[in-house]
Amino acid sequence: MDEIELKLHDMSSTLQPVDAYALVLEEVNGNRKLPVIIGSLEAKAIRIKMLNYKLPRPWTHDLFLSLTRELGVTLKKILIYKVEDGIYYSYLFFDNAGEEIKIDSRTSDAVALALRYKCPIYTTAQIMDEEHLREESDSSFSVTVNMVGISVLKEALTKAIAEENYEQASRLRDEIRRREELKKQYKE
Repeated sequence: MDEIELKLHDMSSTLQPVDAYALVLEEVNGNRKLPVIIGSLEAKAIRIKMLNYKLPRPWTHDLFLSLTRELGVTLKKILIYKVEDGIYYSYLFFDNAGEEIKIDSRTSDAVALALRYKCPIYTTAQIMDEEHLREESDSSFSVTVNMVGISVLKEALTKAIAEENYEQASRLRDEIRRREELKKQYKE
């Protein structure tokens, strides 16, 4: 099975329904993206690690990391191995004194753990190929403005201006301003 390494590209902060987020993974050696819809608690666990927040008490994923370290078990990689009815399935691959242990996991938990262990995230070539074909043939789901953060919007704005796509650039500029204004309001 051909495996493709992924990295965390971005995560939305707004998506309908309100308690859903889009975790966007991207090929390490490519530009295809894999959007995974996750719940708010899992999104918080991932965001905490993305922003390197130091919490006063460990969350479940941090507790899991501490426990496995104390037991001498190391997470070596995660593999998103299947998609069924829009749900992504993952395995955690641990090393326990040279013995490989494979455990089934929700993809959101697997990514939260991969960030804490600093281990690679993989998916299959088949999943990436199918996702890429689906995006090309079906516009009902793709990486949209609501699924990415301000940094990605700013990159898209720069690209739209360079390509002289001023309509797109103005929409992106307006969305960036809207989010920055919301951010300012929450800080006050």
